Amino acid sequence: MSKTAPAATIESPISPSFGEKLRKLDWRRYVIYIGFVVVFAFFAILLHDQGFLSAVNLLNIFRQTATITVIAVGMTYVISCAEIDLSVGSTAGLSSVATAMGISQWGLVPGILAGLAMGVIVGAINGGLVSLLGIPSFLVTLGMMGIAVGAAQWATASAPQPILDDTFNTLFGSGNIGPVPGLVLWSALFVAVGAVVLSRTKFGRQVLATGGNRTAADFTGINTKRIKFQVLLISGIVASIAGMLYAGRLQSGRFQWGTGDELSAIAAVILGGTSLFGGSGTVIGTLFGSLLIGLINNGLILAGLDSSQQQVVRGAIIILAVALARKK
Repeated sequence: MSKTAPAATIESPISPSFGEKLRKLDWRRYVIYIGFVVVFAFFAILLHDQGFLSAVNLLNIFRQTATITVIAVGMTYVISCAEIDLSVGSTAGLSSVATAMGISQWGLVPGILAGLAMGVIVGAINGGLVSLLGIPSFLVTLGMMGIAVGAAQWATASAPQPILDDTFNTLFGSGNIGPVPGLVLWSALFVAVGAVVLSRTKFGRQVLATGGNRTAADFTGINTKRIKFQVLLISGIVASIAGMLYAGRLQSGRFQWGTGDELSAIAAVILGGTSLFGGSGTVIGTLFGSLLIGLINNGLILAGLDSSQQQVVRGAIIILAVALARKK
């Protein structure tokens, strides 16, 4: 009688242990959320007697960071495309001035169009010089930063331009819709649209592909020059809307509005998980990066730190943002 061969045993692959999963986990993807929770808990314990956890103060944090959040959404696209835009703060100031002067001279709608026109012009010039002439975006937008703030200061002789139109002021910053400030709704709208477009549309995939490897993107048929032009144009338009939000909240246009916002926006984007070298981006992370900066600013003020000490902390945030963006 023939003996039956023993059945072959099939060894199942060994699943990685929990410790191995933790070691392989890229913590940099979640550092903004961890940092946000840690900083929030720290200030909640330290400043609970100063009203940090009050609904008014928490809502105020969202209101104070709304304009930076809007600018940072546009900056997310630029940095994801491996470019940079240093002119967004000056564009916001120029837009606020153009809007205020336009409303004073021609009325509400022409004033809004004048503000948007500033963003279109600045964004188109930046995008054209970068995409068509191949000039580095850092140099182009650095020069445009000076041009925009100089033009706004020159046009107004450094004087504030008041906005007396209640409809504009209500729509662009001063008003509430129910208990929610209008500024918060503006930032929520930009975050929602920006997140969907970047992660769910063909244009968003092309932006990431251009930033990740421009040569490979060219070979796949992506018009990378057009993409670079478009992201810088978008950044200029978004910055102009942020300038109108400044004008509506502060009921005036001034060339100083937006000063330094380019650094805050870049820090928010990088802290949020977007690579400074392009190829990856997350608008939701940018939102938390912006909120983290606002949270720190608010906590430092409640803690009684003066402006010079706050500047030191903000500078440390910028350095941290660049450190987190380092290549592996």
